[in-house]
Amino acid sequence: MRRVEVSGEPGDLAVVVAEEAAVSRSGLDPVAGRLVRVAWLDAGPEVSGRLVVTVHHLAVDGVSWRILLPDLFTAWHTTGQEAAPPAAAHEEAVHEGAVQPTVPVLEPVPTSFRTWAHRLHDEAARRVGELDHWTRTLGGGTGRLDPSTDTFATQRHLTLELPADVTVPLLTRLPAAFRGRVNDVLLAGLALAVTRCTGQREVLLDLEGHGREEIFPDVDLSRTVGWFTTIHPVRLDPGPADWTDLPGPTAARAIKRVKEQLRATPGEGIGYGLLRHLNPVTARELARCPVPELAFNYLGRVEAATGADWSPAPESEAVGGGHADDLALPHALEVNALTRDLPDGPRLSATWSWAGRLYGEEQVRELAEAWFTALTGLSRHTGDGLTPSDLLISISQEEIDAFAAELDAEWSAR
Repeated sequence: MRRVEVSGEPGDLAVVVAEEAAVSRSGLDPVAGRLVRVAWLDAGPEVSGRLVVTVHHLAVDGVSWRILLPDLFTAWHTTGQEAAPPAAAHEEAVHEGAVQPTVPVLEPVPTSFRTWAHRLHDEAARRVGELDHWTRTLGGGTGRLDPSTDTFATQRHLTLELPADVTVPLLTRLPAAFRGRVNDVLLAGLALAVTRCTGQREVLLDLEGHGREEIFPDVDLSRTVGWFTTIHPVRLDPGPADWTDLPGPTAARAIKRVKEQLRATPGEGIGYGLLRHLNPVTARELARCPVPELAFNYLGRVEAATGADWSPAPESEAVGGGHADDLALPHALEVNALTRDLPDGPRLSATWSWAGRLYGEEQVRELAEAWFTALTGLSRHTGDGLTPSDLLISISQEEIDAFAAELDAEWSAR
């Protein structure tokens, strides 16, 4: 850890955070085993400083931070070095007779990342039966990216935010009403927007997930730090849409259809990565399939900056993305969404990132605004309903809806 003296002024802190984050990134070297860099920005005894923790993505994912940061706080609190930085405490400990700091005791890690990786290698051989599903899903796709020119240096960004009164039902009432998940609702809205803007009947996209799937009964990843993220293709068809009445039947139809299409994905999609990268035979066949142009990732809910100790710092956005400029873009268009818990309620924030050679900002903005228009309409839907995956019998959506309509008619007649 390196110590950097700062003034404590908000403007100065943002500048130094960005500078020190860049220094830390330049010092990372996975080949040499340098995966972590820490900078303590010391603003003096009267002002809260900043701790800039930089970890290579090979070693962590978004979920890992929810393990690392509480552990970091526990370690700091246990050592009792509130008034002195760890570096100073270490220097004092080398003197004869110095009091040794308390060694923090953290919760054990039931399953190591190494164990998980070995289990995945074995699992890849057992997932060959999924190959047909993945090749069918990717069929007909086109790849327009040029890795030599479409790099992170050419990527452009646009961030939009939904108000709390729209965000809340998208995260709570709607998923519950349709026995689904937040992704079912968000992707239903995205599919509606893409099909409207492109004129296509369906949308092919790469869906990113946390990857900590419960596929082994004896594996517990609740305390494991690492890069578990998975990505797999899905093909979504939200059905016909009436954009003049999105809260009406369009909302229920789109959510139900997208929910069932996502449920048809085998094993939450983890098998695609196994077959694409860990099985030599299937890897060659999947490598011939073009990568979907669009990717989506919902990162969940995050705590907004509050200014309190050990909470996300207001200057966090100054850190930047951390990608090398010459690194090839994985997708032509990406949507990374998250919910920020703010004092006035949660707000869904979405950052659209695109290859500057392939898209213009107006084109992306039109699509982004269409998505938020669709989500706003969905948020006002007041109905509910079952889908085939909710039931233990073989039944179609049409049969479920017809039966529900009959029941409604009978109850209304009483």
